[in-house]
Amino acid sequence: MPRPPSSAPIWLFDLDNTLHDASRAVFGRLNQSMTEYIVTHLGLPPPEADALRLHYWRRYGATLLGLERHHGIRAAHFLAQTHTLPGLEGALSMPHVDRLALLRLPGRKILLTNAPAEYAQRVLTTLDLAGVFETVVSIEAMRVFGDLRPKPDTRMLRVVLARLKLPAHRCILVEDTLANLRSAQKLGLGTVWMRHYLKDNPHGPETATGRGRPRWLHARIRRLRALHHWRPHRPR
Repeated sequence: MPRPPSSAPIWLFDLDNTLHDASRAVFGRLNQSMTEYIVTHLGLPPPEADALRLHYWRRYGATLLGLERHHGIRAAHFLAQTHTLPGLEGALSMPHVDRLALLRLPGRKILLTNAPAEYAQRVLTTLDLAGVFETVVSIEAMRVFGDLRPKPDTRMLRVVLARLKLPAHRCILVEDTLANLRSAQKLGLGTVWMRHYLKDNPHGPETATGRGRPRWLHARIRRLRALHHWRPHRPR
C-alpha cells in the first residue's frame, strides 16, 4: 500500500459513540458493571456507588481515574473486572456506509480511546475494522510520569503526539465528547464532533453552548462519510 503524502491528514478517532452505537450496545452494561465493582470493593450501597461512578466520570473523564486517585484501586484489576461483558460481540453494530467511508478516507488513522486495549480490539474485530488503524492508543497507554491521564488531559495528548511523532497541525480528532475536543484544539488539532449516537447517551446530553459553532470546534457530523466532503480549516 502506498504511503500517504506528507500533507495528508492524520485522523485520531475515538471508539465508543464515534465508530459505533455504544449508548445502545455497551454503556448500560458497562455502567452497571462499574457500579457493581464499586459496591464490591468500596462497600457502598448501589445508589451511592452509582452516583460516585458518574461523579468521577464527569470530573475526570473516566471513572477509573477517580477510583485510582482517591481509593487506591488498581487500574488493571478494575479494567479486567468491568469490561468482561459476555456476549458483547452480538450487540455491536456499525452502519455499512460508515465502515466504507472510514476505509476509503484518505490519510493515516489512529484509534485514541479511554477504553482498555482488550475491549477496543474486541470491538474493532467484530466491526471488521481491525486492519484500519495503524495503532491503538488505549487507556493503558495514557500514563504521564506514572499517573493515569486519559482524555481530556492535554498532557497525555501532547505525550502521545510526541511518542508517535505526529505533527499537531495535521491531526484531526473525531470524537463524541466535547471536553476532549476542546482540549485537543488547545494543542492545535482539528476537531470534529460526532453527534449521531448521542441521543441515548446514559452519561447525559452533550451540547455546544452559545450561538453557532464554538470557535474551538471545527465541524459537527452525524455520519463518517461527511469527513470526505471537506478539508481542514482550523478554527482561530
